[in-house]
Amino acid sequence: MAQIDTSTDTLETTAPLRRRLGLVQATALNMIDMVGIGPFVTLPLVMGFMGPNFLLAWVVGAALSLVDGFIWSELGAAYPEAGGSYRFLKLAYGEQKWGRLMSFLYVWQTLVQAPLVVASGAIGFAQYFAYLVPLDEWWQPKLVSGVVVLLLIALLYRRIEDIGKLGVLLWVGVLGLMGWLILGGVTHATQPVAWLPEGGLAALPGVLLSAAMGQATVKTIYSYLGYYNVCHLGGEIKDPQRVIPRSIFLSILGIMALYLLLNWSVGSVIPWQEAGQSKFIVSTFVERVYGATAAKAATALVLWVAFASLFAVLLGYSRIPYAAAADGEFLPIFAKTHPTKHFPHVSLLLLGGVGFVFSLLFRLGEVISAILAMRILVQFVGQAIGLVLLRRRRGTAALPFKMPLYPLPVVVAVVVWLWVFMSIQDGVKVEGQAGASLFLPFQVAALLMMALGVVVFLLWSRSQRRWPFEN
Repeated sequence: MAQIDTSTDTLETTAPLRRRLGLVQATALNMIDMVGIGPFVTLPLVMGFMGPNFLLAWVVGAALSLVDGFIWSELGAAYPEAGGSYRFLKLAYGEQKWGRLMSFLYVWQTLVQAPLVVASGAIGFAQYFAYLVPLDEWWQPKLVSGVVVLLLIALLYRRIEDIGKLGVLLWVGVLGLMGWLILGGVTHATQPVAWLPEGGLAALPGVLLSAAMGQATVKTIYSYLGYYNVCHLGGEIKDPQRVIPRSIFLSILGIMALYLLLNWSVGSVIPWQEAGQSKFIVSTFVERVYGATAAKAATALVLWVAFASLFAVLLGYSRIPYAAAADGEFLPIFAKTHPTKHFPHVSLLLLGGVGFVFSLLFRLGEVISAILAMRILVQFVGQAIGLVLLRRRRGTAALPFKMPLYPLPVVVAVVVWLWVFMSIQDGVKVEGQAGASLFLPFQVAALLMMALGVVVFLLWSRSQRRWPFEN
């Protein structure tokens, strides 16, 4: 493969990113990334798994997010650069050897899992859109999801300061919808919602360790993902040593409160047995409380929120291949930034384009499980262990943010992430000859994807005559 081009023409289009995003904008982009379509499509799924104990799954998801937030905050404040986990993994495992492999695997997976995230939001958008406009033909939902992805690419094709302002506007829509739904539950509650399982605290350990909790947590974690989006945008954050940790925890605590209140509101109006069967739970809830016209308005707001989240998701992920290419560890074309708007347009177009294709091919439940299976080992577990390696090698004296009770948050995060990984029960059905088929669990698919990434990395390194082929 060709060596990186360092000519003047290339350097002119690889200008550094500009720090233009403050705490409000960073938190807004984090929160709209986290909310999205997730809670509205996973809420009935969690109720189906957990029954009357559905609130506990959302508490567990929030707890894992807070623990993992300490890891992201320490790394993000210390190394505020574009790419987030790409940079963290490379520094933690050694920039010249194993760090190259770990960071490459992260970017390799990003080329697949980032479009999967975009596709999941677009598919969920089409699911709720069907409440307003019937989508009876098989191709109609796919048309809607595909158009959503194309519109996202068009809106993100602009300067970062313009995106920050647009992000705050979309955030207002997120908070408005959640506040309206919570108010509806507060003013129209007809039945109690349990915060503890039947049997009280004595029954709590059994519920938390159940298979149902594992499956439900997979869905709630998907809805909390995004609290680290500010780290992907680290090269564009003002005063990042303070803004990044504050943004992460403000986002997690704010979304935790909104999710718990939202689930309580829905459960206090619609019995969990009925809610667990609904495809349009928010629309059904509002229709029950305010009537059909209000339900259509609420559905429109759900679509607004879903679109806003995809906006933040694609924005953050587009910076990852850019960071790797600018660092000389990926195809040089991804390092190019737009000559006048100063954003990584090649990376944006590629991830958006693949997301468009995925939105036409997959179903929502499969996409959610695939996203987590692919990300947990390299990004979340690998990054947590990497923080320990960085502390041992570089010390803690210069850290702008230090996690409390170290290393307890790291140990808890690794154990719980591995538990979530093993709790994924979905997979891909591979059709063979003569009608035979093979069920491939997503855990296995993730490991195969990692193995393929290792092969590609070795081929890339050999062409560049870099570790482990220096001589």
